[in-house]
Amino acid sequence: MESIIQILHLEDEPADVELVQARLTEAGLSFHINCVQTRDEFETVLLKGKTEIILADYKLPTYDGISALGMVRERFPDIPFIVVSGTMGEDAAIEALTMGATDYVLKHNLSRLPSAVDRALREARNLRERKQAEEALRKSEEEYRNVFDNAPIMYVITENRNGVPIIRDINKKFIDVLGYPREEIIGKSVAEYYTPDSASKLMEGGGYKKALDGLFTEIERSLITRSGQIIDTLVQAVPIKDKTGKSIGVRSTLLDITERKKAESEKNILSAQLRQSQKLESIGTLAGGIAHDFNNILSAVLGYTELSLDDVERGSNMEGNLQEVLTAGKRAKDLVKQILTFARQSDEELKPIRVDIVLKEVVKFLRSSTPTTIEIKQNIKSDSLIMGNATQVHQVLMNLCINASQAMEVEGGILEVSLKDIQIERTPSIPELHLKPGNYIRIMMSDTGVGISPDIISSIFDPYFTTKDPGEGTGMGLATAHGIVETYGGRITVDSTLGKGTLFTIYLPVIKKRKEHQPYQTEELPSGTERILFVDDEAPIANMGNQILSRLGYCVSTRTSSVEALELFRSKPNDFDLVITDMTMPNMTGDTLSMEMIKIRPGIPIILCTGYSKKITDETASAIGIKGFIHKPVVKVDLAKTVRKVLDEAKTSG
Repeated sequence: MESIIQILHLEDEPADVELVQARLTEAGLSFHINCVQTRDEFETVLLKGKTEIILADYKLPTYDGISALGMVRERFPDIPFIVVSGTMGEDAAIEALTMGATDYVLKHNLSRLPSAVDRALREARNLRERKQAEEALRKSEEEYRNVFDNAPIMYVITENRNGVPIIRDINKKFIDVLGYPREEIIGKSVAEYYTPDSASKLMEGGGYKKALDGLFTEIERSLITRSGQIIDTLVQAVPIKDKTGKSIGVRSTLLDITERKKAESEKNILSAQLRQSQKLESIGTLAGGIAHDFNNILSAVLGYTELSLDDVERGSNMEGNLQEVLTAGKRAKDLVKQILTFARQSDEELKPIRVDIVLKEVVKFLRSSTPTTIEIKQNIKSDSLIMGNATQVHQVLMNLCINASQAMEVEGGILEVSLKDIQIERTPSIPELHLKPGNYIRIMMSDTGVGISPDIISSIFDPYFTTKDPGEGTGMGLATAHGIVETYGGRITVDSTLGKGTLFTIYLPVIKKRKEHQPYQTEELPSGTERILFVDDEAPIANMGNQILSRLGYCVSTRTSSVEALELFRSKPNDFDLVITDMTMPNMTGDTLSMEMIKIRPGIPIILCTGYSKKITDETASAIGIKGFIHKPVVKVDLAKTVRKVLDEAKTSG
């Protein structure tokens, strides 16, 4: 249904009012005009807050458009203001535009008025949407700052100054552990707070350079507090880059593992395995704790990108840019699922994927982050599909490439990757693979680095086995890669010669070939006309859900407070055919809200959405009476299909 434009018209000539209305009607605009002549009438209508656009004559007997413009711009700066006059000269027009008028139209040329109104309304709408996006970004930055300042682990942000890591920001945990005032820490090299051995590894051993180059994974380093106490920490670091992609600093997290190290020193080799498990557990716990907020942010990114793709011109640069945003957002969504899976908090979905696309992404990243002394060659000759997870495959390939790069970091060399289709017959040429006959893709990664000693090559896939210095690696990289490949029904092998290099070969079963689909394509989604109540405490997500569902034909009401949503439902329990609610909300969680609504109206279809929650599962949701369950971030197709499925099932059961 087309919305009716609310127009405030400052004009004392009835004939001119009629001409304006006639011109807007001829242009097909739906509008309602409040026509006023005096200042008091003008202010009275304006203060009601329903005006979308103002049309004003330049001169009136008791009032004038310029005075009205000054008042509007002072109190209502976002309302479009168009001067419509028959006596306006060039100087007056310039004065009006300088004071903030949106446009001016001469009465003898009213044919331009409809387009001026339409353009002014579109620009005002775009301005409102931009302000909403800026507010969402500001809120996101505030939430990040809150997490940064109150995190249970130490955060340090450094600026690269001629190879020296100068501290630019720290959180409260870092200050509490070291015991120094904040003003004494800011501006100094982080190496000043390390033990001599750790400082040497950071500066002379190239640790900081690795962090700047993005090759830094995690290491153990020791700090010295103000009282002289030694604090053992587990450090993770990622580079901070400017708009040109140049690394300008490092963002690090330091987890205090002092007590753990003391306990581990009294145990045998099995204690090392426990230590690494605890590291992964702590990372998984932290990931689970922030998954809800991160998935809310991703919901807004993915949702508004999909809405924009529906409106953008096909084949334009803007569409291509938005598709890149959507692809990145989906990769971030997969990364959250991967982290939660590693922490045993989620089940990972396997689906058909093209390995060549993932491999090209890995190579592209390596070209920008690998030293120029290492030459990268690629030979990709397959677009076959495997059944797997793109994030896991990316993890496997990236781990192997980084290992190869590290093997050549001293003297340089050649890293070569290849991908091709092969067929393994009933009598395979490589019998030790123990693979079933069929079609496979073969990934080969070779380097000309230092090689692997024959004494240890049989152990490299064992969990916690590493040849790196203590604290510089978990020993889980190759073990994880081996586990993923084996899970897919494939095999990974290694051949190496000391001083000449190493070759890793991966075999993965092919399911079939198919044409590549674009990252985003318009899909015919199920729609409807039912009435839906959408509840989420995040205003951008509530607005996004409203837009998506409204475009599908539904009549949508939104609330950002679970308490207000319950009050609305209690007052009009039969006005809604479906309720969609977030799980984690202040005052009243989604499951509690659902139970209260079901008490009021048994059988009301409810869909529960969550970014991450240990409290609710599919089983507990079903026991409450919830009919649908969606994990954030929700993409448009999932929301549309789930809504239609729940509504249709409700009709059938009803």
